[in-house]
Amino acid sequence: MSSHKTWFVYLIECTDGSLYTGITVDLAARFKAHCEGRGARYMRLHPPLLMLAAEAHADRSAASRAEYRIKQLSPAEKRACAARMMANPLSSPNVSAAVPGKTRPIAQGQPGA
Repeated sequence: MSSHKTWFVYLIECTDGSLYTGITVDLAARFKAHCEGRGARYMRLHPPLLMLAAEAHADRSAASRAEYRIKQLSPAEKRACAARMMANPLSSPNVSAAVPGKTRPIAQGQPGA
């Protein structure tokens, strides 16, 4: 019997205003790891400020494809993508509940795009 895991693609705003995109099965644990300097090298050099958005996917393959597409976007397009994720509760988890105190909805045109 195989255990079905929901995979998420997520976007994090870093303290320098840059954006990081990744995938995980546990948003809170992954954000905590990034905050502690574990995991992605990029996040050790650009500490996380907050998780902008996350989107659920059926499997790792789908999440990886979504991650790749997002990574091809400009910073402004990534912010718009994050805003769409947060506006669509059917495809997005409750990111605020997953990472308490470290999330907020975003608007287009924010600094750091």
